Amino acid sequence: MKRIFGTGAALITPFNEKNKIDYKSLEKLVTHINIGSVDYLVLLGSTSEPSSLKSKEKNNIIDFIQSINHHDLPIILSIGGNNTECIIEQIKNIKDSNFEAILSVSPYYNRPSQEGIYQHFKKIAESIQKNIVLYNVPSRTGSNILPETVLRLAQEYGNIIGIKEASGRLFQSYELINNKPKEFSVISGDDALALPITLSGGEGVISVLAQAIPQIFSNMIDNSYDNKINKVFESYYHIYNLINSLSKEVNPTGIKYFLKLLTICKLYVRLPLIKASKELKVKIKTLYNRYIEITSILY
Repeated sequence: MKRIFGTGAALITPFNEKNKIDYKSLEKLVTHINIGSVDYLVLLGSTSEPSSLKSKEKNNIIDFIQSINHHDLPIILSIGGNNTECIIEQIKNIKDSNFEAILSVSPYYNRPSQEGIYQHFKKIAESIQKNIVLYNVPSRTGSNILPETVLRLAQEYGNIIGIKEASGRLFQSYELINNKPKEFSVISGDDALALPITLSGGEGVISVLAQAIPQIFSNMIDNSYDNKINKVFESYYHIYNLINSLSKEVNPTGIKYFLKLLTICKLYVRLPLIKASKELKVKIKTLYNRYIEITSILY
């Protein structure tokens, strides 16, 4: 899987009422995703609440997912931060090298310049042999990786194979798609922008919602590649309100409540995050009921 392509599911970390990782629910989630024809899994990204997980818990999640991934879906592992040397050390210490790529977010909090961002990823790319997918999410990091910085890295380092683009700036994605090396993947990191990015030549999406409705979401992206525009928008218009609602409160509060309604996991999150508000629950429950109706329409 040199070129990242299709629909990736960004996994949550289910917790139980004792604030422990709920491995039974995690297995149920992966089984649900496997049935839905998603192309790959993304572990320990923003949706998994990584800043609330201990190192041992992260390692246990990695081992567990690999042990239950019976469909052998490709796995992308997220390792990022604002300490360049620490990131390199973490990547080198991975016990199993059978990951398709490392997803690494732009350094947060210290807000480096574009040259600083370039030097950060340059150092990582030169220090490891694994494939790297950049992650640009200014709403979380406080800095935007500009297209010229991305393209500079993509052109100079063959193991930097893509970017998860979640800046919310469509024209930035278009500039990357129009100027990128052929094998470099521009992947939407925002469910709401998955269609315009894919239809304009991008390589799909790393999606929050796809773990809940994998068949609908993956079919929508596949139909985008096949230029089945009517089918694409038939799917999209059934789910766009759900996409919008899940972003009303900090991820993963909304998706966890939706997964609870699907009886896949409980809605617990770890502090400093809190569970979905009553208002959001009411809205998502209404959309869930609609989802149950449309599954019989679409399938």
